[in-house]
Amino acid sequence: MTWLITKYAITAALVVLVSEVAKRSDKLGALIAALPMVTVLAMVWLYVEQQPDEKISNHAWYTFWYVLPTLPMFLVFPFLMSRFGFWPSLGISALLTMACFGLLALAVKRFGIVLL
Repeated sequence: MTWLITKYAITAALVVLVSEVAKRSDKLGALIAALPMVTVLAMVWLYVEQQPDEKISNHAWYTFWYVLPTLPMFLVFPFLMSRFGFWPSLGISALLTMACFGLLALAVKRFGIVLL
């Protein structure tokens, strides 16, 4: 149980760090958020918990493919927010991300990469 609480605390601290830095500097906050800290931390947790190498490798592989459809959201969200406000823009961006994910899954399936 102590290990699980430690994992929660460290992971939560990273999210708080990003939000606190972003309050002071847009660029630095975005840079820290863009770093794959959560993914790397997840891979460290998997390794420390003696998960098979294949599971850790698969985590990195699928993370790559799942990040791609989120990228358009970061371009569209600022445009939408200035017109519709935060919550509608977030909702539209989430729908866009889901659509991009579906399209990517269909596109890469032709190459033997199964994301769904």
